[in-house]
Amino acid sequence: MGAQPESVGGHAAENLRFIRAAMERSSTFTAIPGAGGVVMGMIALVAATVGAAEPPGDRWLVTWLAAATVAAVVGLAAMARKARAAGMTLTGATARRFALGMAAPFVAGAAITYALWTAGNFTVMAPAWLLLYGAGVLTGGMFSVPVVRVIGVCFMAAGIAAILTPAAWGNGWLAAGFGGLHVGFGIYIARHHGG
Repeated sequence: MGAQPESVGGHAAENLRFIRAAMERSSTFTAIPGAGGVVMGMIALVAATVGAAEPPGDRWLVTWLAAATVAAVVGLAAMARKARAAGMTLTGATARRFALGMAAPFVAGAAITYALWTAGNFTVMAPAWLLLYGAGVLTGGMFSVPVVRVIGVCFMAAGIAAILTPAAWGNGWLAAGFGGLHVGFGIYIARHHGG
């Protein structure tokens, strides 16, 4: 007995799965939330204001870590909302590649922050955070619209500037980076990339 011929419907379904997978691999992650970025930037500006009243130390660090946590929740919620409105999923291949691109520098940033905290060295946290956040956004941005890569480069430039200027300016660089860059680019993304 010969093999049963494959049905046309089964063959078409397999072709559609292949096409869908190919399109997902070649697509860009566009759920970067502009409005969410603006809110994240405003959270950072509040943290910078509070942090400016504190000498570098545990309270300053807690201020910035709390702000980062709140901003991350806001950013993820805004990203999920934008993806849902566009009919996208945050679990697709492109979104996973975007997240994985960002993950390694973010994990490195958390580890370096812990190491600096245990050593009592708060002066290089601002440049490290800016550089590693920028590296994460730049790397993740390889799977997104070009402006995301520009954001990453700008954060890295702010980190380098923070290294080249007095350590006392660190809180100001954090305000400029996490506050100013998020607000400015957030407005741009909201206007030019669908919210």
